Amino acid sequence: MTRADLTEKLLDIKRENGWTWKHIVDAIGGMSPVLVVGALLGQMKLVKPLAAKAAALFGLTPAEERMLNEVPMRGTAMPPTDPLLYRLYEMVMVNGPAWKALIEEEFGDGIMSAIDFDMAFEREPNPRGDRVRMTLSGKFLPYRYYGNEQGIPEYGYKEE
Repeated sequence: MTRADLTEKLLDIKRENGWTWKHIVDAIGGMSPVLVVGALLGQMKLVKPLAAKAAALFGLTPAEERMLNEVPMRGTAMPPTDPLLYRLYEMVMVNGPAWKALIEEEFGDGIMSAIDFDMAFEREPNPRGDRVRMTLSGKFLPYRYYGNEQGIPEYGYKEE
C-alpha cells in the first residue's frame, strides 16, 4: 500500500460513515485541525499517540497506523489544478512580492517559517456572501551571514 492508497482508504471510510472533518479532528485531537486533516490527506505525519487514535477510529491495520507516523513526501504539482488551491497560489504569486517587501522592511533579511507555523481560518458572515478569513502565523527566521567580520551582524535582523 502506498501513502496515496491509504489517503483514499481514509476518504472512503469518511464518506461511508458520513463523518465530517470536525468529527474526525475531535476524535483524534492533539494538534491543530489543519495538521490532523493534512496528515490524513498525506501531507503531514501524526505522532504515534495520534496515529493510534486515528487507526482505532478508522479501523486501520498496524502497518497503516505506522504509515500515518511516517514523514511523507509533501507538496503537489505546480501550479495546482484545483481551483481553490490555484487561487491561493495566485494570491501568493500576485501579492507575494509586496508581502516579501513589507515583511523584510519590518523584520529584516529573512523568511517566514512554514515549519514553525500556525494557520487558522474562520467563516466571516457578510451580506454579499460569506468570506473566508485566513490567519497565517510563521516564525521569522533571519538569514545568517556566515564569515561575518568584526562589526558585521551575524543575522539579518532589521538594522536600526
